[in-house]
Amino acid sequence: MNTDIKQFWDLNRMYTQLRDELMASLTDADLAFSPGGGNPSLGALCRELGETQHAYVQSFKNFRIDFSYRVNDDAYLTSVSKLQSWYATLDQELEAVLSTVTDEDVATKKMDRDGYEVPLHISLDILREALLIFYGKVSVYLKAMGKEWTQMWQDWIA
Repeated sequence: MNTDIKQFWDLNRMYTQLRDELMASLTDADLAFSPGGGNPSLGALCRELGETQHAYVQSFKNFRIDFSYRVNDDAYLTSVSKLQSWYATLDQELEAVLSTVTDEDVATKKMDRDGYEVPLHISLDILREALLIFYGKVSVYLKAMGKEWTQMWQDWIA
């Protein structure tokens, strides 16, 4: 694995640990919560995060990001354990594909983001931003649900 890619992935692991801590604090019933209006359920937000991470896994195979993938399994809307398992698999898949990124790839390739290109390590930075956006949304849900935030959540997000 390229050194720059490894550094960015190592940093992203801390952010995915926050996701894992969140999931450990949720119940299946929590996933049904929606604050109302046109807002999706918490489960739908969690499934969307998995779809986003799937796009990043695929992008490091072909150096083009495509967000059109949708999982057609509604169990991801209602099962914390199913989400946890999926996230773990996606993390493993991302790490495996990142391990194949070479110094030459970093020097010569860019990530095609539908009309503009960024260096490969910046794509991982953008993934981290997607995680932060997800955490911001989830914070509103947790507050509306009256759920207590973990210490890590308070330190990093609140």
